[in-house]
This record gives sequence, structure tokens and C-alpha cells, in this order.
Amino acid sequence: MILVALMPAMALAQEDRPRDLCADRPGLGTPACTVDKGHVVVELGLGDWTREQDQASRTDMIQAGDMLVRLGLADHLEAQVGWTAYGHVRMRDRVSGTVEKDSGVGDVRVALRRNLGNPDGSGFSVALMPYASVPTGGSAIGDGDWGAGLLLPVSFDIGHGLSLEWVPEIDAAVDEDRSGRHVAYGSVAGLGFDLSDSLSGTIEASLMRDDDPAGHVTEALAGLSFGWQPSDDMQFDIGVNAGLNADSPDEEVYFGLVRRF
Repeated sequence: MILVALMPAMALAQEDRPRDLCADRPGLGTPACTVDKGHVVVELGLGDWTREQDQASRTDMIQAGDMLVRLGLADHLEAQVGWTAYGHVRMRDRVSGTVEKDSGVGDVRVALRRNLGNPDGSGFSVALMPYASVPTGGSAIGDGDWGAGLLLPVSFDIGHGLSLEWVPEIDAAVDEDRSGRHVAYGSVAGLGFDLSDSLSGTIEASLMRDDDPAGHVTEALAGLSFGWQPSDDMQFDIGVNAGLNADSPDEEVYFGLVRRF
């Protein structure tokens, strides 16, 4: 009789228990899972360094305070607001030796993610994610005009601590001259793996075609990242990306953290 009386309370407690932490960081891709209703997830890029060079020049970019705030609006829906607090770009002409520097803040990005099945990311999970960027940033890391796009994150848990991801994307990307837009499209594919109950990793590849009027390019990247969760609501991460062709940045190293409230 006591067990029967406690069953409603036990069921309610089970419903109120938060899902596994759904983090966008780290990696090249975007997860299909969404934040629990009523919860807030704050993701912060503490440091990010990217190097790109050719025979004519070398460009180094450092970013810090890359923040993403995610709010669970419903069981299958979340809203996002992202902004980068600081970016510094240093370009050195390898022929003349001259150096140009610029610093500033980034653009604001807003998005919605609507999961269409398994919002906790278990089994087969898929979502729709439209986004738009507002040109609030400066010349260093801001685009200079508004942009928009649509992502279709897909994930599949194949068991034994392994999962597959695929994230096709199409964008109205801002032109290189910082005025007007053009089509960019591509996708990310990856394999996630659990090394322990608290440590996970992801191997990914990204291919993006950018039809900028100033010159069409295809960027190809490979990435390796790891996330460590010391608790159910906290994650620390680190990752590296490497360019696979001449149109891509040569290398990128980044680290950050995630906290759910």
C-alpha cells in the first residue's frame, strides 16, 4: 500500500528530472537535441585561435567571450542568442613585412531549434534550426550586414557509446565586401564516442561551398574535440580543427565551458 501511494510522487519526480546535458559545444556540428523546458544553458568560448596563411600573407585571429545563451521554451523547442565579446585580427604581409591589426566585438545571432523527434537526442533525432545574424559587430569580426540560414541537425545513437551526426546547412551569407548576400551551403558529418561516463569525443568533417561574388570557394575542415562533464550540469571542452584544402583556415584551437541552470 505504501508503494502504491508513493507511485504518483515517484512518477512526478521522474518527469521533473532534467535530461542529459545537451551542449552545442564543442565541434563543427550542431546537435539535434534541445534544452529542457524552463532550463537555461550558457555556453562560453574562453579562447579561440585561428591561423590562415599562404605565400602572400598570414592572418591570425583570436576570439574570447564567445557566448551562447539557450532557453528551453517547450519540450521540443529552444531559443538561442549568441554574441562574441572580443575578437582580434592580425594580418602580416609576408612580402613587405607590414602588419595590420583590428579588434572589436561580434554580431548578434538569434535562432530557434525545433526538434521533430527525441528531443533528448536518444535514438534517431532530427531538428529544424533557422537563424539570423544582426550586424552589431565591428570590422574585425563582424559581417557588416544581416545574414540568415537554416540547419537540419540529424543524429543517430547506434549504441555502445557511439553516435552518428549529419548537419546539412544553407545560408544567405554576407558578401565579402560587407554589403548584400549570396548563397552558401554544405554539411558536417561526424562520429561521437564515449570514453567514460564523463568524457566524450567527436571526430568530424565539414564541407561548405561559398558562392561569394568576389570568388567562389569550397572550405573543407576536419575536427577533433573532447568534452568532460564533472557534473550533470557542467562541461569543459577543447577542440582542434585543420584545413584540408587551400580555401580553408590552416588550423584552429579552442576551449570553453557549458553550464545548465
